Amino acid sequence: MTDRHEALVEEVLQSSSIAAQSLVAASWCRSGLKHGLNVGADRAPELVSGSDLHQRRQRHEVMLGVAQPLLDQLFQIVSATGCAVMLSDNDGVVLEARTLAGDRELFDSVGLTPGGVWSENREGTNGIGTCLIEGRPVTIHRDEHFASRNTGISCMDAPVRDATGQLVGALDISNCRDDHSAATGILVQKIVQDAARRIESGIFRKHFAEHRIVDANLAGGDAALLAVDRDDLVIGATFAARHRFGLTDACLDARRTASEILGREEAPSFHDSERAVLRRALAQADGNATRAAKALGIGRATLYRRMEKAGLQRS
Repeated sequence: MTDRHEALVEEVLQSSSIAAQSLVAASWCRSGLKHGLNVGADRAPELVSGSDLHQRRQRHEVMLGVAQPLLDQLFQIVSATGCAVMLSDNDGVVLEARTLAGDRELFDSVGLTPGGVWSENREGTNGIGTCLIEGRPVTIHRDEHFASRNTGISCMDAPVRDATGQLVGALDISNCRDDHSAATGILVQKIVQDAARRIESGIFRKHFAEHRIVDANLAGGDAALLAVDRDDLVIGATFAARHRFGLTDACLDARRTASEILGREEAPSFHDSERAVLRRALAQADGNATRAAKALGIGRATLYRRMEKAGLQRS
């Protein structure tokens, strides 16, 4: 089995076209050609020091605070099948792990334990590392791993992003049992994705705890959330919301209204809060006072007087 796997990997590395045909082949090529890893290398798992792990956990305190109860729930669901649940940081270092006592020695022996380093440039193709490189959910089943020493593992992973949409970690469910099938992996992958979305939603809601949260999820949900200030201007968006509505940091800096972004824009009216109306009109006019005043049906001098009264500064 090991010789056959190594021969297959070598065949992919020698090909000029296979890398473009699948996520796994592309990752194998990165592992062997870019990172110079040896498919047959038999080495001990790499672990960061205790102090390094402590610092990483402190750096990701918000993510861990939100994730820990969800990791416990997730482990209760999958533990009977011999699965372990892990959460890594964006360097592929495992920060948290949940493992059955009877399976712990096996997972520890392969480095699927707190402090284990699973970046793609260290371990080659694997669930955590490849998920972080791809920035999307991945399943790496047994001999889809690059290194022969990891071909007994099945990994189902989904990325975790912070309140600004930046990648901060990977949620992983791994199994080292021989009876874990690819079909089972497909089912577990759905569970992983749902849990990762819940972690992202929790991080976002905690970050914007003082603001109103608008849930723009469709059926099935993808953590598409918007954070809105008291004047209905959007000040934050999850990665899913950014993707769905084409939002960038520049869009958020321009202070668009939630109704505008959601496609339910209504004409501003001074029957609403005057401060809110002024901010919306200015945001929709990209800060142009003349255009904002025209949209409101008032003169520019009147706009400036009302801005001063509402405590808004000219920019």
